[in-house]
Amino acid sequence: MTAYRLVVISAGLSKPSSTRLLADRLAEATVRRLAAEGREVDVQVVELRDLATDIAHNFVTGFPGPALREAIGAVGGADALIAVTPIFAASYSGLFKSFFDVLDPDTLTGKPVLIAATGGTARHSLALEHAVRPLFSYLRSVVVPTSVYAATDDWGTTGDRLTDGLPGRIDRAAGELAGLLAGRAPSGPAQSGPAGGGAAQEEAVVPFEQQLAALRV
Repeated sequence: MTAYRLVVISAGLSKPSSTRLLADRLAEATVRRLAAEGREVDVQVVELRDLATDIAHNFVTGFPGPALREAIGAVGGADALIAVTPIFAASYSGLFKSFFDVLDPDTLTGKPVLIAATGGTARHSLALEHAVRPLFSYLRSVVVPTSVYAATDDWGTTGDRLTDGLPGRIDRAAGELAGLLAGRAPSGPAQSGPAGGGAAQEEAVVPFEQQLAALRV
């Protein structure tokens, strides 16, 4: 059985990072949901803090370095993305935006994306809806309905998946992403080029009605 390829983008700047922690929990929940249906998932994490210099050089020279090229290829060949950014000044981080600026404009067309963010206070949670979601809508991604924001205080909460706390939001968003993936065939081995595997993605297009039905989890 061909495994789905899930790429996780983390724009956290510190180490350890709450942004990376949230990204890992979302990936684990998505893998768990798909595993329950007998589906395999290969997860690759892209830490943008390690690519900051390469991204800056790409803007100046127009050419990605080897590490950035590999990350771009991974995103292009992914069946789905989890994209997590810290919130600075009520919006996504500059590093997060810069990475998506270097992608080919068609790279994320039709690709399922789960968006999430971290911040110091819950007052910044709406940044996901007024900044991050419009970015991926512009890139023609299929963004899952539930976005996940984790403020500092959220990390101390507990609860099961039936609650509206952070664990519940993670589980709900992961279920939506898994539902979208379950309606698509895995894209198979990665292909070269920024969009990597575009032909396979076109063949795996699912009618919108079927995608909506898959979200009823």
